[in-house]
Amino acid sequence: MPTKLLVTGLAWETTEDGLRDAFSEFGEVVGSIVMKDRETGRSRGFGFITFSSVEAASAATHALNERELDNRVIHIQPAPRR
Repeated sequence: MPTKLLVTGLAWETTEDGLRDAFSEFGEVVGSIVMKDRETGRSRGFGFITFSSVEAASAATHALNERELDNRVIHIQPAPRR
């Protein structure tokens, strides 16, 4: 069952590929997105990462929450349901 995580505190320079690379060591990543401002195209400082399993998402959360990515401390939590 896919599990989506909300990642906040991203650096302006963090890309979707960079986000995927940082999280992929914990399991199969099936999606990554960095949210961007529609007018400027600049990162809004948060994104989403989707794992193929709950176990991988949990491992990534425990390992990376409140750690640095691209010189910024990131925060990870389950993505809110829409």
